[in-house]
Amino acid sequence: MAKPFLKWAGGKTQLLNVIENALPERITRQNFTYIEPFVGSGAVLFWMLRNFPNLERAIINDINEDLINTYKVIANNHQELVSILKEFQNEYHHLVNNEERKKMYFYNKRELFNARNLNIVDQAALFIFLNRTCFNGLYRVNRNNQFNVPIGSYKKPTICDTENLKAVSEVLQRVELLCGDYQQTLKFTAENNFFYFDPPYKPLSNTSSFNAYAKDEFNDIEQIRLRDFCSHLDTLGHHWMLSNSDVKGKDPNDNFFDDLYTDFFISRVSAKRSINANASKRGKLNELLITNYATEQAMQTA
Repeated sequence: MAKPFLKWAGGKTQLLNVIENALPERITRQNFTYIEPFVGSGAVLFWMLRNFPNLERAIINDINEDLINTYKVIANNHQELVSILKEFQNEYHHLVNNEERKKMYFYNKRELFNARNLNIVDQAALFIFLNRTCFNGLYRVNRNNQFNVPIGSYKKPTICDTENLKAVSEVLQRVELLCGDYQQTLKFTAENNFFYFDPPYKPLSNTSSFNAYAKDEFNDIEQIRLRDFCSHLDTLGHHWMLSNSDVKGKDPNDNFFDDLYTDFFISRVSAKRSINANASKRGKLNELLITNYATEQAMQTA
């Protein structure tokens, strides 16, 4: 059973039951193409591949080149990747009682990753290593596309999950991998398509922005561009579902998404926030689940 091989801010593992209940009815009855334009850690992708035998074709995309490179390496070179990750894990665990050398090891690997002059397998191994050992598994880059998350406090994190990487490699043989702007996914549509959008979330405050997955900011202009793309998909007859933050939950007067998606169906669902520098601020909050078709949840929260 393939599962996400990365920790990821906003990962959807905990919301799979909600997403399942909000799927369009015909998805469960007919052959279809699944398209995920912001794949992230792939929680929904792996769940869809596992649970829907009538899923004929899957297309995933992300603008993060390092992320998509890692997917490609797992699909095509997973044994070589596992070999490198095992070495990283043994070396890192050996430093468990030496914090200074452990920090030196981490920041040396981060420097190597940011230089981006190694082969694709080594880059993918560094990507996974940093994800597994950095603060809260957060992925964040600056405007120069430099990964800048500090070391985490894990004693002996799992850096090489051999069995899962093998399982992920096997299921990715059924998946087409794209890297670039999400709008290119439209070229890969077929007769019966279902899009799931999990874009960088609109921050709930100026200090809670964890959407720097790429060097270009996903700001309000980008949120509006995404709505326009979803509206275009709707006119073409494609079913879609989109997740985002519930800014209205933070500020009752903030109707950004309620106004933006006023022509569609908006549900508010409970989610768990696990990434915050202040542990007391982690916990449950509402997220938005928006669709261009009626769902039972949307009818209840309308």
